This record gives sequence, C-alpha cells and structure tokens, in this order.
Amino acid sequence: MDKRDLKVAVIDMNNGSPNQGMRGIQEILFRFEKENNINLSFDIFDLRQNGEIPGLEYDAYISSGGPGSPIESEGEKWENDFYNLLDQIEAFNAANEEEKKHAFLICHSFQLACRKYKLGKVTERRSNAFGIFPITLTEDGEKDEIFDGITNPFFSVDSRDWQVIEPDLAAFEAKGAKLLAIEKERKHVNLERCTMSIRFSEEIIGTQFHPEADPVGMKMYLLQEEKKKAIVDTHGEEKYFDMLSSLDDPARIVLTQSIILPNFLNKAIGNLQEA
Repeated sequence: MDKRDLKVAVIDMNNGSPNQGMRGIQEILFRFEKENNINLSFDIFDLRQNGEIPGLEYDAYISSGGPGSPIESEGEKWENDFYNLLDQIEAFNAANEEEKKHAFLICHSFQLACRKYKLGKVTERRSNAFGIFPITLTEDGEKDEIFDGITNPFFSVDSRDWQVIEPDLAAFEAKGAKLLAIEKERKHVNLERCTMSIRFSEEIIGTQFHPEADPVGMKMYLLQEEKKKAIVDTHGEEKYFDMLSSLDDPARIVLTQSIILPNFLNKAIGNLQEA
C-alpha cells in the first residue's frame, strides 16, 4: 500500500433529513487531501435510510450525527450493523500490531456508542441545545493529540435533543476509555454537565459536538426563521446576534473545524506510514 493513500468510509446517520454535517465532513476530507498532498478517497454509506455499512477495507471511518432518538433504534438491523462494525474494528486492531483502523463518531453516532459500551446515561434533554458554545477539556483531553492546537475552553457547534450524562467511571476503566471534554459549567443551572467527548479506545474517538461545522453551514442554519426563533426564545436576541457575529471569528468554530478532524486524519495516516 502506498503510504500516501488514505481510504475513508463516511457513514451518513442523517436518515435522509437535510443537514450541513455531511457537506462539512466532505469539505474537510477534500482540504486534508490537498494540504497534505496525499491520495485520499472516500465512500459514503447511507446507513439508517438505505442500510449501507462499510466493510473493513477502509483505513478510517467517520460516522455523522443525525436526528431522532438514539434509544428507540435498539434492536434495529442498521444499529446492529453499526455495532458489529465497531466490534470488527476493535477486533482488527487487537489482532494487528502495526496497522490500525481509526473511527470518529459524531453526535448521534457518539450517543449510540455510549449506549453500546454503557459508559453513561443517554437521556433526552429538557429542551433542544442549538448554537455555538464553549466546551471544557478534562485533564485527559488536554493531553490527547486529537485536541492538539485547540484552546481550553474551545468553541463548537452543539445541536442536540439528547445527551450523555452521569459517566460510569467503573465502565470507563474496564473499557480503557477516557473522558476528554465536558459541557461548560453553568453556575446558575442545577443540571449535570453533559459528556462532550470520549476516547473509547486508542483508535476510536467520539464527540457530542460537531467538529465538522463551518461558518457557511452555521449561517444557513441560523438564518432559518425557526432556528432564529428557538435561539431568541431560549437565550435572547443579543445571544443570537452574538452567535452570528462570532461565526467568522478565527478563534471559534473556524479553529475547531481546522483542528479536530484533521488531527484525527493525521493520526490515521501517520499510523499507516509507520506500518
């Protein structure tokens, strides 16, 4: 295998609903290929709508966010296929000293993995969280190469009706998982801070937030009347216009989008070059 080749499987969890996430992921892949002068190819698998699931012929896997409950799909074929793929990736990595397969799980995919590994309580939020929010790295997060070059706290797009809370530390230890990031502290709100990122294993990582989100996609969302109304009703008009004006701030989502998934891809390609 040419060490300048990287094959990526992108798993679309959007179930046919319109979204900006898939465009964001593809843009990062195109940019990474160009900036690193490698041959990067990727295939998209529409899992929830069409039952498509990649095999083990890829070097890296990126699984998207998506709508709906991460609990109601229990026992469905597509969910079992997703879990089987994670098992196959882990089995491959355990059996191969040199070559490893890497996976990055976003939002809905992250919640499903938390349920699979029983690392915390997957629960519905009181109200939808949507916007650009600060996220706090834990001690393990500050040391993790995926966040190399980011600030603490850093800013990302958060869009969820569900969340993972009450991390089970015994389950984390048994799995060898690490809690990398948590929701910002809200002193006036008596609610548990949500789990924002977990390293499930050396090669599998996930985030509750959207590291693929970019100013273009966010602007399209924020200018939708229903999104504007939801944010203004929850956070006030000032917060809404602050979000709009922060989109082009190089220290906010522009920074997050330029660092986290590229770091993941760097780790995947670096691993291949070592092999």
